[in-house]
Amino acid sequence: MFNIGFAELIVVLLVAFLIVGPKDLPKVARWIARQVKSIRRLVNEVKKETGWDEFSKEFKDTKSDLEKTFKEADISGELKEAERSVKETLQDVKKDIEE
Repeated sequence: MFNIGFAELIVVLLVAFLIVGPKDLPKVARWIARQVKSIRRLVNEVKKETGWDEFSKEFKDTKSDLEKTFKEADISGELKEAERSVKETLQDVKKDIEE
């Protein structure tokens, strides 16, 4: 969630242990967990009320549709095939002229 590695987590826990003390550390940890849970709930409610989830889903669907359309509209393979065909034809013509 916060991209905290193991070493950083140990440092944070040591600092919390020194500041709060061993007696109150579980209480503080529970309080922080409750606050994080309530913030997540609040964010989810805001997303629902503003329609952000629907907008996000619609945006992802549109993005995948556009990517699919671009893949279908890609003519690079056809151009390479045409280039190869033209080169073969030119080589055949060159051979005919040399003979």
